[in-house]
Amino acid sequence: MTRTARSQAVGAAVVVTALLLAVTACGNEDGSSATAAESPAAKHSLSGPAQKAKGSLVGLAVLPRGYVADPRANATGPFTATGFLNTWSADPALDRALLLNASFVEGYRASRLSPDKKKRFTLQLFKTGSAGKAAALQKGFWNQDTHEHPFDLPGALSDARVEYDGGTDQSSAIAEVSLAVGPMVVEISVREVGALGSNLTPDTALATALAKEQRARLTATSS
Repeated sequence: MTRTARSQAVGAAVVVTALLLAVTACGNEDGSSATAAESPAAKHSLSGPAQKAKGSLVGLAVLPRGYVADPRANATGPFTATGFLNTWSADPALDRALLLNASFVEGYRASRLSPDKKKRFTLQLFKTGSAGKAAALQKGFWNQDTHEHPFDLPGALSDARVEYDGGTDQSSAIAEVSLAVGPMVVEISVREVGALGSNLTPDTALATALAKEQRARLTATSS
């Protein structure tokens, strides 16, 4: 199952060495591919009230061409640590520790549907305090789930599988990629849901293409 749908975390809890670390968030999505400048981080406690997202990561997001907006509430937009923990985390205690140790600065999430509405693309960007902290956060998130079917994507963590979706009583074909580029962690997933017994195949081609483009954009921005 995916990290945001897991029922339990794998591994020991991360040791939190500081109680107060950075939390701010990013800006509104405009669907363009222009690069936006990153704003300085203000420091807040992750356990405090949610801070208003103000943003800078939207212009860094690479989205699939031809896909349409996801009508779900909170599907796309900037997020703070508190917003992520309250909305998408399946294990807030563990994820809180991971974000604290990574000196999390701000995040951005985008969700898109294929024109036929059968596939959902999801992108999450996490800005951390350093390249080393980004690598640790990437592994901390990835290792919370079982990934047994990597596909060919050098320099990234990847997994492709078909699994039973208990929430919809259907099958899901999922292609996932995780990247660490400088201080940024990128999580990409392409999910297609169909009736049980459907001949579903994870869309590794789309996940691979977008991961490569996303890496190139972040690398160009940081250089």
